[in-house]
Amino acid sequence: MFWPPADADHLLVSADQMLSLEREWLASGLPVAALMETVGQRMADWCLARPELLAAGVLVLVGPGHNGGDGLVLGRKLLEAKVEVRLWAPLPLRQSLTQEHWRHCVWLGASVMQSSPDPADRALWIEALFGLGQKRPLPPDLAELLSRRQREAPRHLLSLDVPAGLDSDSGCPLEGGAAIAAHTLCVGLIKRGLVQDAALTHVGSLHRIDPGVPVTLTQSLPPPLTLRLLASDVADLRCPPEPAAATKYQRGRLLLIAGSERYRGAAHLAVRGALASGAGSVEACLPASVAEQLWQLAPEVVLRAGLSSDHQGALVWGKALEGSALERLDAVLLGPGLGRVEGCWQHWAEPLLGFSGLLVLDADGLNQLAASEGGWRWLLKRSGPTWLTPHATEFARLFPDCCQGSPLDQAAAAADCSGAVVLLKGAHTVIASPCGEMRQLTGTDRSVARTGLGDLLAGHSAGWGARCLAATQNAGVEDLAASALLHALAAKQCERGSGALAISDQLTSLTRFVLRS
Repeated sequence: MFWPPADADHLLVSADQMLSLEREWLASGLPVAALMETVGQRMADWCLARPELLAAGVLVLVGPGHNGGDGLVLGRKLLEAKVEVRLWAPLPLRQSLTQEHWRHCVWLGASVMQSSPDPADRALWIEALFGLGQKRPLPPDLAELLSRRQREAPRHLLSLDVPAGLDSDSGCPLEGGAAIAAHTLCVGLIKRGLVQDAALTHVGSLHRIDPGVPVTLTQSLPPPLTLRLLASDVADLRCPPEPAAATKYQRGRLLLIAGSERYRGAAHLAVRGALASGAGSVEACLPASVAEQLWQLAPEVVLRAGLSSDHQGALVWGKALEGSALERLDAVLLGPGLGRVEGCWQHWAEPLLGFSGLLVLDADGLNQLAASEGGWRWLLKRSGPTWLTPHATEFARLFPDCCQGSPLDQAAAAADCSGAVVLLKGAHTVIASPCGEMRQLTGTDRSVARTGLGDLLAGHSAGWGARCLAATQNAGVEDLAASALLHALAAKQCERGSGALAISDQLTSLTRFVLRS
């Protein structure tokens, strides 16, 4: 069983997957006209529930295919609801059904524009030009019109299914640019490109229009699946099972190596994240200046070592694992705020190769790996699971050959070649497994993109992973995704502008609530 459920609200699909599903649906005997009518009605219901959008009337930009037909049905429904409707077709109508809807809409009283509309027009523009699977750039005159529309009347454009000029798989604008919508009404299942970072400016607020996609069709999609995570999914989050009489050592044992003289706060936040996870035992190797205060900041954390720093303030952490009983641990976190010290990698590479527990690499742990001989290929030699939590720059350093395509494509390629679970941070963070399963956070708060919150996530994910490994002997993509969702939701639940400490407190409370549910 998947978490979250692999249903119409959570599936992210490619253009090919959506078109295949639609063909199967129509092959069952469903008339195209009936499907178009349902889609148009559901879109009209959405619009009519927001009368402020319709106050100045609407202009439907009608494309040549079925996306244009959807727009015409929507226009007709709005016309019947006494909304002023105008039509404009910049290209010849190609589909006979679209042509029929055009004639009927005009017969009902919609006015037809013969020339290009004024980009400063105060009406709502309903962009129904191309929709799913567009691969050709917009005609230059259309691209220029849509660009001027954004400059002269921002937030007065509604796109149907996919904004014109946007690649529905990658989320990247095609050559010449793409429409910038205030809202996008996506039909059926969410196209994966619409939730990628590159697309967010163009998509605006994303809303799924459900024409009643049969469950049998969503269940027929072959694995591996890509699923989006919503804030509401925290209610069904699967917690690591624990014996009723579990000791602290049965609830996850974590060692973290973090911080430096230059980045003392990173050590503090990583520790707070680890404690927020509820891990039973947290040990730490920290810079001496932080280690001296640890008993005041987090008295429950066992100090393994207070480490020195070099002349640039980076942690001299290479010998942190010497004499450590790694076999007693479920997880090791290495990286937050370490700084860069030459020659450290060789000291810890060998002991961690034989470590059967979970290794979480973040920040300078990733940078040290990237700078080592062989780079990410070292991961293939590990006997235990590995989680990587890079941001885009760290990712490019470690996986320079995996930087093509969308964040989904990049994370999937990195996970496949390295055998690690990869969390690629972004506005909509992606988590990918070596077997191809992927999760992507949507609807998160952009306030998580700031200094310190990555350290908090690293500590929490390592502690959460330690718990999962202790309970189930497994730490996979769903477990890392669960930690990422809790972290994102904690930031979202705090008041805008709240600092990392406030968010860590919220993360503690939220995790405790989930574990008790």
